[in-house]
Amino acid sequence: MNRPKIGIFIIAYNAVNHLIQTISRIPKETYNEVEEIFVIDDCSKDNTYYAALGYKHAYGIDKLTVKRNKINHGYGGNQKVGYQYAIERGLDIVALIHGDGQYAPERLPDLLAPFRTDNADMVFGSRMSHGREALKGGMPMYKFYGNKILSYAQNKMTGLNLSEYHSGYRLYSMHALQKLPFLNFTNTWHFDTEIILAMAERKMNIVEQPIPTYYGDEICHVNGIPYALNCLKSSYRFYQNRKRNIMTYPGSYPENLSHLEVIKMAVGEK
Repeated sequence: MNRPKIGIFIIAYNAVNHLIQTISRIPKETYNEVEEIFVIDDCSKDNTYYAALGYKHAYGIDKLTVKRNKINHGYGGNQKVGYQYAIERGLDIVALIHGDGQYAPERLPDLLAPFRTDNADMVFGSRMSHGREALKGGMPMYKFYGNKILSYAQNKMTGLNLSEYHSGYRLYSMHALQKLPFLNFTNTWHFDTEIILAMAERKMNIVEQPIPTYYGDEICHVNGIPYALNCLKSSYRFYQNRKRNIMTYPGSYPENLSHLEVIKMAVGEK
């Protein structure tokens, strides 16, 4: 069997104080294994993009690619751009890491393992699988219980049994991801929930792996109440359509579209 082509996608927005350290924390064994590490800066207001470029040239990191969106696409929109880039590059597995360092790059070897042993379509790092460990890692109490309550409600509606839906530490089989109409998903924060639901509809294999929780001085850009309502709305739609045997996220994007057309779709342009 050919060795899979693995990419690390670092999503970044106003992460100048954390991005370089996040990249440098990628374990050597994973760094040597991956085809490419690509940073996509979502039109940050700080010097995130230039810091990444400087790091690339200062250390001669050929496998590090740095890109910057001309306009801010939003959390989901930026992921769309990154996954389309991964498709263009012919990658087999993509690991999504946040540039603020909240999700530990050191766990990449463990998160990649299920693709070799469990035939995983998606692996995500869960902060909530080990009791109250997330609180010890600095997760604020209101976020801990908010995550618990929201995930419980989503599990009741979806019939899934996930420890959480809200971790942004995710790895995907690109073969599986290309079967999803992800370009039609939201450009905002509940994009992650929509990915899970679309995979669940297609009976894809979602694997959870425990990860440590770290909260430092990074800035959270999520507006909690609208985010929670959107997650519940998406999960309820899934519940209703599951009863009717209707797919919530049917189809996929047309394969004959050019890269430019796909990106325009991703950011809502005509």
